[in-house]
Amino acid sequence: MSMGFPPFTRAVKWLIIVNAAVYLLVLILEAVAPTLASVITTGGALIPAAVMHGWIWQLVTYSFLHAGLFHILFNMLQLWMFGSQLESDWGYHKFLEFYFYCAIAAALTTVGIAYLGMAPGFGFMGITPLTATVGASGAIFGVMIAFAMLHGDREFMLFPLPFMIKAKYLVGVFIFISLAGAFQGMGPGRRGQSVAYFAHLGGALFGWIYVRFLPRSGLMFGASERYFGVRNAYYRWKRRRAARKFEVYMRKHDRAEFFDEYGNFRPPEDKGNGETRRPPWVN
Repeated sequence: MSMGFPPFTRAVKWLIIVNAAVYLLVLILEAVAPTLASVITTGGALIPAAVMHGWIWQLVTYSFLHAGLFHILFNMLQLWMFGSQLESDWGYHKFLEFYFYCAIAAALTTVGIAYLGMAPGFGFMGITPLTATVGASGAIFGVMIAFAMLHGDREFMLFPLPFMIKAKYLVGVFIFISLAGAFQGMGPGRRGQSVAYFAHLGGALFGWIYVRFLPRSGLMFGASERYFGVRNAYYRWKRRRAARKFEVYMRKHDRAEFFDEYGNFRPPEDKGNGETRRPPWVN
């Protein structure tokens, strides 16, 4: 059995550095400027009521705030363990796209659950739009579910326990813990504690959707391909339309020059002296 650590790929390294820097900055401000620290945490944490009133940056900023040392350490360890392999597979840009896609999806799930908790018959959830959520766990769970789908048979050692477990089973354990925590947090005396677990599950769900159904090249590449496809179709339509107008003009002057189906000029193949004229090159 060989043992090794995953590499610190570029996106994973910078995500860890930024999260650690934000956590350290908030700790320092809590000691020297508590009011400013409170402003940063309140403005950056995910508060569904604030998001619905236009504070949409919280859909991203909440993922860079953490509630304690072990919270950030555990999240960054999971990001390093699972994210480095995904970035090696996908590349820098697609991995960052996936990470923030999962973070935003987890945030939107939290907002939806918060307002669902206000609906008649859902008061048992104990979640309100004023409940704040922080942490990168939603994005991390998306990364973990993607790793389990693509590298499910990869084995990890549960240090300090001396046995190995496959990635798909390890991720399944994390999902089970989040499910249990979500429903346990609805019990008496623990109302509202399940909101973070719903963020985990939202990130995992949308991470699965991304890998299972969305373009392999990524959302941004797929959107740009669709844009350029529509743009090129429009230009081809304009060229065909101009060609039809020009044909009408040429026929009025007893000329019989034609255009192909793409709107490119197609000259006569025979010049009258037996020579065949080759059509011009068109870019």
